[in-house]
Amino acid sequence: MNRSHALQSALVGLTLASTAVQAATDTTTFQVTATVSDTCEITATDLAFGAYDPNSGVLDGTSTITATCTSGTNYDIGLDTGLNAANTTITTRAMSDGGTNYLDYELYSDSGRTTVWGDSVGMDTVNQTSAGGEENHTVYGQIPASQFVLAGSYSDTINVTITY
Repeated sequence: MNRSHALQSALVGLTLASTAVQAATDTTTFQVTATVSDTCEITATDLAFGAYDPNSGVLDGTSTITATCTSGTNYDIGLDTGLNAANTTITTRAMSDGGTNYLDYELYSDSGRTTVWGDSVGMDTVNQTSAGGEENHTVYGQIPASQFVLAGSYSDTINVTITY
């Protein structure tokens, strides 16, 4: 048994010696790269003024535009004149009853409703540099008082454009 034990010890020693000889290593590196492009997405909520009474003064409403852009992206948000542009100017948009009757309204970029929100980049759009992620912009709408139009439902569609 002594001889068998000695033989086992020798084999273990050889195994350990051969493992030690094979313990050399080598390393290398590789680069990890990506390119992040300026990008933006835009969404908007509907602006519902509710019931309009021409005898009650102006009627205000709001919509929220959400721009989601990469950090550092400079962008402009523009609002067109709507579906009834042939019957309006950028300073007086109009909702239609689906026929020939129009209810004037306007959209503004400030809560005081003094700066008309248009679609001419660098002139009447909203410009911002993104901090990254979602950024909300309020659209302030107003229907002027004393518009004695036919009773009915009036609507318009505004195209929102983000330029970046």
